[in-house]
Amino acid sequence: MNKEELHKYISDNKGNESNICQIYAIKDGRTVYEDCWRGFTTSDAVNVMSVTKGIMAILTGIAIDKGYIKGMDQKVLDFFPSYSVKRGEKTIYDVTLRHLLTMTAPYKYRSEPWTKVCTSDDWTVAALNLLGGRAGITGEFKYSTLGIQILSGIIENVSGEKCIDFANDYLFAPLGIPVHVIHGDSSKEDQFDYLMNKRPRKNEWYSDPGGTVTAGWGLCMSARDLAKVGEMVLNDGKVSDDSGSLTAEKRSWKRVISEGYLREMTTPHLKLGERFGFMSYGYLWYKPFEDRQVFAAIGDGGNVIYVNKEEGISVGVTGTFKPRIFDRVEFIEEKVLPCCGE
Repeated sequence: MNKEELHKYISDNKGNESNICQIYAIKDGRTVYEDCWRGFTTSDAVNVMSVTKGIMAILTGIAIDKGYIKGMDQKVLDFFPSYSVKRGEKTIYDVTLRHLLTMTAPYKYRSEPWTKVCTSDDWTVAALNLLGGRAGITGEFKYSTLGIQILSGIIENVSGEKCIDFANDYLFAPLGIPVHVIHGDSSKEDQFDYLMNKRPRKNEWYSDPGGTVTAGWGLCMSARDLAKVGEMVLNDGKVSDDSGSLTAEKRSWKRVISEGYLREMTTPHLKLGERFGFMSYGYLWYKPFEDRQVFAAIGDGGNVIYVNKEEGISVGVTGTFKPRIFDRVEFIEEKVLPCCGE
């Protein structure tokens, strides 16, 4: 399948690829694939859903590198000294940052209480109220989009600035990604529209009423900017402003995040079950194959940052909301990568 055939395939597809908006691939500092569908342009942004979590994992690493956070085993309550623990709750005292990032933190619910959290004034405190429980810390994987909201509060408390400003200053700006702004509304109707709307969005990020961004969803980015993040991961935490015509040895580099943290972030800490394609899980990033250096930040709708260190390529894919589409790694490897060498 060549580029023209892939464009037509996605344009005509009535199935899993029918919601794709953009695909962008970078290899050796050069754009090797770029295409858009359904009225989107390269610079348009899309709600990338849970890829937001992968960005939060990187922001956490930057905060650690800067000394704002002591390490992965620091207790969550250390970051919230004024939080009042509910009477009888004991487990919360032992929950660490590592538990949050590996989705092994315990929560006091069977299904995520979206209405309760998303109608509160402070979503971080509402998420803290869910943390803990009588079962204690079991090490069991419990995927929690609401619980990971705690990360935004941690970054704000340790850095003294809003999480969106932290992201703009220390991740987006160094990578040449446009400045992001707060979306500015959090009503029930607006949350539904933010999820379901299929039109291009601006470079924005959803937030609670206090302007603290959603850590588990709601970041809007283009596929090009997702690929830029992936390229930084591919290059072990460094970014170059030099032309892709130069070899890696001749390009000048600037470090965004430590290589050591990225190695931890992409190291398998858990083996997941059938719901998550039996992939391994690092710090909010997936490792799809046990024996290959391929990593991904994945969100609903097939949004993905795909990083293949073996081939030296980063791919960003965006898509509007579509139920039951999660992992596009196989699609990228079978359909997109063959077009990147043309």
